[in-house]
Amino acid sequence: MVVWLDGDLGTGKTTLVRSLLRACGHAGPVKSPTYTLVEIYVISRIYWYHFDFYRFNFPEEFLDAGLGEYFRDDAICLVEWPEKAAEYGPAPDLVVRFQFAEPGRTLEFVACSEKGQECLNMLKSGLPDAAD
Repeated sequence: MVVWLDGDLGTGKTTLVRSLLRACGHAGPVKSPTYTLVEIYVISRIYWYHFDFYRFNFPEEFLDAGLGEYFRDDAICLVEWPEKAAEYGPAPDLVVRFQFAEPGRTLEFVACSEKGQECLNMLKSGLPDAAD
């Protein structure tokens, strides 16, 4: 499962990842991967990879860093600044768009695959008054 986190600096991408990981049972720290490119978490034998491509100057850096090996069918990959990897990065199953709004932020969820739609349906079923 590949989830693109799309939004400006400070819109809450890492905060959402931190909350999601904690909700799934991760008790340790959740750091921004801005300098490490990827932070790895294992929760109930499921690998979660949190990527941040903000510092990429060229899309080819995705290939140079060897990050493609992390994008497996049995893993959950949360990607900040996916556009920095351009055509070398994997296509998303789900896109979460973050925008500043008064007061706070808005999130828009867009399914891009069957797997993404299944995830979105599960998310909507657990939220009261979820907008379509």
